[in-house]
Amino acid sequence: MTVATRPAVPWQVWYLALTFIWGSSYLLIKVGLDALSGVQVASLRIVCGVLVLLLLLVATRTRLPRGRRTWGHLLVTGTLLCTLPWTLFALGEERVTSAVAGISNATTPVAAVLATALMLPGEPVGRRRQVGVAIGFVGVVLIAQPWSLERGPDPVGLVMVLAASASYGVGWTYVRRHLHGVDPGGLSMPTAQVLVAAAQVPALLLLDWWLRGAPSEGPLVPGRVAAGASSGELWGPLLAVVVLGVVGTGLAQAMQYAVVRAAGPTVATSVTYPIVVVSVLLGVLLLGESVGPLVLAGAVVVLLGSLLITGPRRARHTPGVSVDPAKMVG
Repeated sequence: MTVATRPAVPWQVWYLALTFIWGSSYLLIKVGLDALSGVQVASLRIVCGVLVLLLLLVATRTRLPRGRRTWGHLLVTGTLLCTLPWTLFALGEERVTSAVAGISNATTPVAAVLATALMLPGEPVGRRRQVGVAIGFVGVVLIAQPWSLERGPDPVGLVMVLAASASYGVGWTYVRRHLHGVDPGGLSMPTAQVLVAAAQVPALLLLDWWLRGAPSEGPLVPGRVAAGASSGELWGPLLAVVVLGVVGTGLAQAMQYAVVRAAGPTVATSVTYPIVVVSVLLGVLLLGESVGPLVLAGAVVVLLGSLLITGPRRARHTPGVSVDPAKMVG
């Protein structure tokens, strides 16, 4: 008789950890911006994250994906799931609060449904998901408050964080269409995607340095130091971004896969909802951010739309498809 072995750590522990790790990522970005530019925050996050993932890959004896065609697709997914959203979140938080950035993450399922309709036209979206998309748009309008630019979040910053969230939905839909069946398992694919992002970091830093007026200190010098801040003000923000990269980008990937294997993808990706709550609470309690009633109402409406989209549904099984991009978070 074979006795099933229990995992050393229950999946509920990893789930709770992910809630706080990803919920606090927007707070850590905001703290990092006290010393670094948005692009520098994203770049340091990527470098720390890829180092952790490569170490985990070696420790678990997992190989990276192979084949030129696979890596061509990984170039796209690494950009959509790593480089683009992490950079846009950091740039957006230069203009909006960490709470608003966290709320925007709940719109990822809405973008995923729209991307599915465009990229996977053979798959029925379903009436409930269509209603969820419509409700999600109403929530975004409440958050943006386009009728009163003085009361709503900065429109440019809001567009950035919404685009970052949408990039996750588009990226996971692309994965579903082009990369199913080539995943060696474990942390292979997420490591490969962050590795692609790491390869893009030099170009990001050079572009950021040029856009900041090409300061003589160079692209690696923290933006606030180049602007005249003292080096003593660096350590706290730098530590915040290192934690974001090591824990929130590297270790969190392993935690998410542990939850997926133990409880299934639906349970694992429902972490999107408490993430919004944690990000808002941390922004208000630790950073003193103000969240207006319409923004909170918009957050509730967006969450309702996302619940309709990601909830269980009766549908035909499509052979060769195992990942629902409307349920994926990053």
